[in-house]
Amino acid sequence: MKNRLKVLRAERDWSQQDLATALEVSRQSVNAIETGRYDPSLPLAFRIADVFGLAIEEIFQRD
Repeated sequence: MKNRLKVLRAERDWSQQDLATALEVSRQSVNAIETGRYDPSLPLAFRIADVFGLAIEEIFQRD
């Protein structure tokens, strides 16, 4: 699954650790999601969408 997480994070000048803290996950989890090595659970995807104020579909797209 493709995602815009890195771009959205960069637009806000957030580090991976900043986003990880907001999501209550590890920095390594944020890195794995950004690089496509890990697809987030549905609850985590909703938390990510809430943090950015976007719909899940605006962040994650099918390959």
